[in-house]
Amino acid sequence: MDAGFEKRKKLALVARRYYLEDQKQSDIAQELGVSRPLVSRMLSEARELGIVEITVHEPGARAAGLLERLRSSSSVRGGILVEDGADNDETNRLLSQGAVELLRQLGTRRLGVGWGYLIGQLVTWLEENPQLGSAVTDICPLVGNASIPARNYQSNENVRLMAQQLGAAPHFLYLPALPDSLEEKQVLCSTEIYRQIYQAWETLDTALVNIGDYPSSPDFASLVRYGSLLQRQRACGRMLIYYFNQDGTVIQSDLDFAIQIPLDVLRRCPNIIGVCSANTSAKALEGALKTGIFTHLAARSKLVKALFDNQ
Repeated sequence: MDAGFEKRKKLALVARRYYLEDQKQSDIAQELGVSRPLVSRMLSEARELGIVEITVHEPGARAAGLLERLRSSSSVRGGILVEDGADNDETNRLLSQGAVELLRQLGTRRLGVGWGYLIGQLVTWLEENPQLGSAVTDICPLVGNASIPARNYQSNENVRLMAQQLGAAPHFLYLPALPDSLEEKQVLCSTEIYRQIYQAWETLDTALVNIGDYPSSPDFASLVRYGSLLQRQRACGRMLIYYFNQDGTVIQSDLDFAIQIPLDVLRRCPNIIGVCSANTSAKALEGALKTGIFTHLAARSKLVKALFDNQ
């Protein structure tokens, strides 16, 4: 057998013992019946021949590299990527902190806020970590209130709490997110309440928008709004209460009676931050980015890496 091959096998054995099994050079030397200085030289040779590759991960370097790839392949101009916490709750707290840091970096003054699990977690984080020196002056909801009691979907209450912790003025939307019908929506959207919030939407400089998965079992309201359209167009995710597919198409229905910021108004907002929870899938993130709506992102580094790995 080739002597060079045998030598490389021996170098690999020494490297495995030292780098992967954490053995001391003296113990490896005793096992092989050689001197410790020879083991040291063998380790050096293993590196020179490429048998061993040593990578040093500088703090933040991976996130910076992933953000650069996002900038070159999507509408995203910047963002904050976080490493996973010990569990989902810890990860969501880190994502919440990252989203608030993005608001600071952008110098946000007039903020629109979506809803969903991570928005609720962000409100909780702010209650524990008030930011009264924030530049934010005004906050309003991007979507009406849900009929369910879950705090994550109580838009006005979340806006009130965020404004309190950021030292800003809250502006409320006293309309339901999902009226009973398209006709009711048309009536509600002709009111002074809606006109005022619409004016607030048109003056936003930053929108904080949830990115989530399309539910495996669509709720009744979605079925009424879209019929079978979401299934036919292969919806994979949602932002606010809009749905989109993996190609980045926002799925529109003539029967949609949801009350939320119109897409054309949202697109005119200078900064649109997509916030992903610990459970957001790579498929949902891919579709969201392909819509071309988002300018910034708060997400897990592993999620963005998975996105590129799947391409």
